Amino acid sequence: MFPLLPFPSPREVLIFALVLSRVAGIFSALPVFGGQGVPMQIKVVAIFMITLVCFPALALISPAMPDDVFALGLLLLREMAIGLLLGFVAQVIFAAVEFSGQIIGMQMGFTISQIIDPTRGTQTQVMSVVQTLLASLLFFSLNIHHMFLKIIPLGAMRLNAEIINFIVKLTADVLIIGVRLAAPVMVSLLLTSVALGIMARAFPQMNIFMISMPLNIGIGFIILGATLTIYFHVLEISFGAVKTQINTLFNLLVKGG
Repeated sequence: MFPLLPFPSPREVLIFALVLSRVAGIFSALPVFGGQGVPMQIKVVAIFMITLVCFPALALISPAMPDDVFALGLLLLREMAIGLLLGFVAQVIFAAVEFSGQIIGMQMGFTISQIIDPTRGTQTQVMSVVQTLLASLLFFSLNIHHMFLKIIPLGAMRLNAEIINFIVKLTADVLIIGVRLAAPVMVSLLLTSVALGIMARAFPQMNIFMISMPLNIGIGFIILGATLTIYFHVLEISFGAVKTQINTLFNLLVKGG
């Protein structure tokens, strides 16, 4: 009846809407893309183009047509939840990076300094922004963002205990990875504080507070520069585990569905 339309049947319109919901969910939660640093116009165009690319493959494994609008809405929400869940896997690492930046900034004396984070549009510590930008460069250089477009059947999601346990374990990695990233500076500045404490007892006339602030900043930057390869190595290992985590999540989703 409508030969000029790209979707001649209601089934294809449904599939396109489901794929669009999943890709939109991924872009909403994916680091860098989901922040306010990317204009909304670019996001909309990217989501639409990626949906057109993924549509032919997912059209072969579409779910049954829903009987009413409520069932259709549930299908759309389910696909968006899958996208958000996929983006959450990478957000864990970036949350750990931001956490490590908060620790380093606090020990270096940057607690008062707040700047706008371009990836989130909110104020945060300067060291968190610097480390997040470095992690973003590594994220793109390793092509980690390509892993989130792996195809699983539409509608293949049903929450179960295994998926919830998987999410809880991922959340626990924020503390572990964050401490690993901040460990060199934490240990160095802790030793510096101990040395300054000994000097304060040995030389009571010395103004340790005025000395400690520039000293902590200088030592912090020196250690950061000297251990930058270690920082990228820890991130590379964490990003390398993303592929395994996504495969595990897909298996759990298909199993649950």
